Amino acid sequence: FSELAVTLLDDSGSVRSVATGLNADDWLADTRTSYDTVAASYAELTRHLLDETPEERAVLALFADLVHAHGGGPVADVGCGTGRITGHLRKLDLDAFGIDLSPGMIEVARRDHPGVRFVLGSMTDLTLGDASVAGLIAWYSLIHVPDVEISSVLGHFHRVLRPGGPLLLSFHIGDESRLKTEGYGGHPMKVYVHRRQHDQTIEWLNEAGFVVETHKTLTSAESKLGGIILARRQP
Repeated sequence: FSELAVTLLDDSGSVRSVATGLNADDWLADTRTSYDTVAASYAELTRHLLDETPEERAVLALFADLVHAHGGGPVADVGCGTGRITGHLRKLDLDAFGIDLSPGMIEVARRDHPGVRFVLGSMTDLTLGDASVAGLIAWYSLIHVPDVEISSVLGHFHRVLRPGGPLLLSFHIGDESRLKTEGYGGHPMKVYVHRRQHDQTIEWLNEAGFVVETHKTLTSAESKLGGIILARRQP
């Protein structure tokens, strides 16, 4: 990737530092409820972001090229939210579909992207078949998953990807976990935002059976300090 800074989106939500001991059922329920609450506002505030992020469009295009070069097939956008990345992948001629924990987000995704498949589901318990997808993307969707759950989630990603299939992750870079209590139009939220470093994420990927091909740090409309990792499932 080339070095390029683009316009930042000012996240209006307030955050504060917190400890990270979380019950799995609690954080999933809180994440689902929070995004149900903000779904409509989230769609309005984020639908334009790829227009302002040329480097991120470039990496999405590279991901699409890798899927096509590997024979094509279905691509899962896990944690798809309101479907803006799924929709963009469809414009890149990928057979992309979206999965999200929040019924509210899925409802808006189906409204905004008619004809695209969106289904309810959790990355902690993916119901996709073994080796059933040609590519998988988790675009700023691992940010609410606690560290103790990451290995399990990546295990699901590895299971559902075809051997050699590409995996694209994006995340916020940092060392803190914080509780977000308000956001996306001022609506109440209760979600932990976990910021991570490349080296820790790459270690998790290696342990899960992925080979990391490239990684990048950038400043963009998506994140004040964002990380992107492109990996493949080992054959």
